[in-house]
Amino acid sequence: MGVSIFTLQPIAMTQTSTLRPSTSSPTEPTFHYQVAMPNPQCHLFEITLHLDNWQADTLDLKMPVWTPGSYLVREYARHLQDFHVTSQGKPLPWQKISKNHWQIPTPKTSNLTITYRIFANELTVRTNHLDSTHGYFNGAALFLYSPAHLTHPLQVTIIPPDSCWHVSTALPPLPGGQNTFVAADFDTLVDSPFEIGTHKIHHFNALNKPHQWAIWGQNNLDVKKLIADTKKVIETEAEIYGGLPYDQYLFILHLTGNSFGGLEHKDSCSLIYSRFAFREPEKYNRFIQLVAHEFFHLWNVKRIRPDALETFDYDQENYTPSLWFCEGTTSYYDTLIPLWAGVYGEKTFLDLLSKDVNRFLNTPGRGVQPLSESSFDAWIKLYRRDSNSDNSQISYYLKGELVSLLLDLIIRRKYHNQRSFNDVLKQMWEEFGKAEIGYTPAQLKGVIESVAEMDLTDFFNRYIHGTEELPLNECLEPFGLQIKGIREKHPKPDLGVRVSSSNGTATIQFVEANSPAALAGIDAGDELLALDELRVTAEDLDSRLKDYRGGDYVKVTVFHQDELRHYSVCLGEPKPVSYQVTRVKSPTQEQQALLAGWLRISQED
Repeated sequence: MGVSIFTLQPIAMTQTSTLRPSTSSPTEPTFHYQVAMPNPQCHLFEITLHLDNWQADTLDLKMPVWTPGSYLVREYARHLQDFHVTSQGKPLPWQKISKNHWQIPTPKTSNLTITYRIFANELTVRTNHLDSTHGYFNGAALFLYSPAHLTHPLQVTIIPPDSCWHVSTALPPLPGGQNTFVAADFDTLVDSPFEIGTHKIHHFNALNKPHQWAIWGQNNLDVKKLIADTKKVIETEAEIYGGLPYDQYLFILHLTGNSFGGLEHKDSCSLIYSRFAFREPEKYNRFIQLVAHEFFHLWNVKRIRPDALETFDYDQENYTPSLWFCEGTTSYYDTLIPLWAGVYGEKTFLDLLSKDVNRFLNTPGRGVQPLSESSFDAWIKLYRRDSNSDNSQISYYLKGELVSLLLDLIIRRKYHNQRSFNDVLKQMWEEFGKAEIGYTPAQLKGVIESVAEMDLTDFFNRYIHGTEELPLNECLEPFGLQIKGIREKHPKPDLGVRVSSSNGTATIQFVEANSPAALAGIDAGDELLALDELRVTAEDLDSRLKDYRGGDYVKVTVFHQDELRHYSVCLGEPKPVSYQVTRVKSPTQEQQALLAGWLRISQED
């Protein structure tokens, strides 16, 4: 469904002004939300739900516990307060059934007004934020819904606290309404965040369709460059799928001290980034990757989505083993797209790929948690990290990216770049995305196999459902690339810990499973004090370890829960300090041709 994106001209309004919806049918209830913020500095949104033509004896209202695109139960109802219900000015009784469920007896009651407030002081792409400078909210974190009427159309009226504030959202406006917008159903409302304030609006066209950047926060961003590079990203991604599936698109960008994140929506996305990070090429490129990632999701996830996410259950977790494709494949392409678009070159691409390979090979959990399990358990693991997370799990973003890389390279090598994972995406779009029919894990595997024209059961069992080491070098070598372990000239033996410093205290943050430290009994959270009875700090630990060799014993002294302990640790052999993806020496013509076709670079580069 196409939407209209616009910025309203400032309109003077009062707190009590409202626009009641016209009744399309005397037998259908109508839902009209009013969102006010009379004292934004207090961080409280004031929501009024006008419900007309109600005919049932009971009204059930619920608050979502999560929002699509962010796979964690966030308990949005914890921010709700001051719940009241009236009918024709008279209060009605109600009771709370569960943490996010309110029930109201409504015999002989056709018109109700429900009011409540939402505390909004968490600036992320998946929550709400309100202060004296702006208001931002996600539908799932703000609006109560009737479970029996999820498919009903809804209206939302915004009442800004000041006449100079304006509204940006992907929802179309109600003709003739003041700051009033229409959502086809509750899913659409949840999928359409709002930015309200004095943010800057920048219009541009890409592929003959209007787009906007709505930017809040002081910054050193070169908007002209951003728009030019955004156009390149849009055009490059649209080329894969054969066009843009929307009428207009909105980018909402929050710029703060030090933040990073994004959340995809069907016709918009929300991004948050560090306000002064745009002049450094490395940080700017990372931002363009974020743009490419969230924009790519308008196909992969928002329209091409697993069957488990076809109908959202806002009450609880929605499980799928396919997030490796939803997020991991998108992560693979968010590195490729800026390269193909000409935003950065081959060296930057290989550096970015190296960083991801390095993170992967330095995460012991890759040998413990299968990729499909990582997808399924996102709700309880990915966003709930602890000191053992790196030992017990692997990110479906990270491993999913590398598995997508392997599948792409396998297909490209077999067909000399005449086929690629792009064809998988195109087929998924044609079979499932256009009609928005959810796919099963078996159907996803079937599409990849049909493009590759090979049975990938063994590949899936070993690298998606199993924990075997990924054959990265084996698949990169035909493209003239290799992964090299970088070692120091004077390497340090392996202790197996990561240490951080805070106020002069060296705290062990992570102990690698089966490492020398782990086998000796050292724990995460211990305060590191000394090596061989000489004080050691977090800053000089690595240099001190270089005085030893693998196989040497060292006495490690720590405070463990305020108890002084000494451990005799047998140090391990040195490990690579990092991993780098580089070109092989003297590549063959075939390797050069495959690499040039994949990266879309000159064969002579």
